[in-house]
Amino acid sequence: MRVALLTKEYPPDVYGGAGVHVEFLARELAKLATVEVRRFGAPSTDLEGNPAVRGFEPWAALGGPELYRSALRTISMDLAMSTGLDGADLVHSHTWYANFAGHLAKLLYGVPHVMTTHSLEPLRPWKAEQLGPGGYALSSFCERTAIESADGVIAVSGEMRADVLAAYPAVEPARVHVIHNGIDPDRYRPVRETDVLDRYGISPAMPTVVFVGRVTRQKGIEFLLEAAHQLDPGVQLVLSAGAADTPELAAEVERRVLALGETRERVVWIEHMLDRDEIVQILSHATVFCCPSIYEPLGIVNLEAMACAVPVVATDTGGIPEVVQDGVTGLLVPFETNDPLTRAPARPSQFVDDIAARLSELLSDPGRAKAMGESGRARVVAEFSWAAVARQVFDLYRTLVPDEPAL
Repeated sequence: MRVALLTKEYPPDVYGGAGVHVEFLARELAKLATVEVRRFGAPSTDLEGNPAVRGFEPWAALGGPELYRSALRTISMDLAMSTGLDGADLVHSHTWYANFAGHLAKLLYGVPHVMTTHSLEPLRPWKAEQLGPGGYALSSFCERTAIESADGVIAVSGEMRADVLAAYPAVEPARVHVIHNGIDPDRYRPVRETDVLDRYGISPAMPTVVFVGRVTRQKGIEFLLEAAHQLDPGVQLVLSAGAADTPELAAEVERRVLALGETRERVVWIEHMLDRDEIVQILSHATVFCCPSIYEPLGIVNLEAMACAVPVVATDTGGIPEVVQDGVTGLLVPFETNDPLTRAPARPSQFVDDIAARLSELLSDPGRAKAMGESGRARVVAEFSWAAVARQVFDLYRTLVPDEPAL
């Protein structure tokens, strides 16, 4: 079977969970099928191997406001990515950035289109800050067009499946399949080295709360920064937080970080995206990992922390409870919203207080925190391997291309 994976992110350009997902899925799928990855980026010159990787760049001659050029550049790359797929038996797209390319390939070549929903545009209205209202309308159009006609829709959690069916009632429930994200426990594992900590001024001796994620409304970093004011002043906060959606949001986070730094000994904010080995080392020396997201279909970053034997304090929303077992591998923060679109907490101050309380609960009991971390790693190893994920994805492919043998 010849499979084309269509994605915005792929190494070396990975900044979020979707990019991590495609990287490892491609590697494992290549053991079962012939895989070509088509990604945004400079054209590739080496297309040997399995998976092969091909890059596509946007059209250069695009006028108009910058916000709208961003969305139009994406669509121009979708047009380019959908060319030359005559030999593919199936296309599989990831995120709205590539979904339209998958839809076009389905129409052009008459092949099945599978799309993985890592998030949903109707549930991310803050994207209008990043793309502008018109750009957000385009991203929503691309997603809706693709998801309503895709032959198979993969939801990364049961909660995500419910969101898909609620946001897009035209999608037949039988076409939506739950296949969780995975993790490589050999790459994400506890390590003892401290050279990365030394490089960024992180003390391995202090109780430490770590956050890893993009600077976007979805990830809820502003609520963590408020909650941190309630933590013991001797607690170190490490933020690996880059790729801000907008300059305004980056400035807002900077103001909050500076204000927090006035009340405690150490706040470390790393604004650029770290590589995997750096993240692993920082997680390995954390006391607690915090995921304060207000919208999270699954939260692959929680799997990464658990694989490094770190207990997780995370919002009880989306697919997070399918990963983090409350009281076993971490603590869940109660969450209610009165607005299913913005996902803003119904009682922001209570949400902040609850984050602080659960972080403090584990920071004050290192033995319990350590036991939860060990339970988290055991859960990851047993239930979330990429090999198992790839097999489930390939089995779905086989229902759509039944006569094609595996490698």
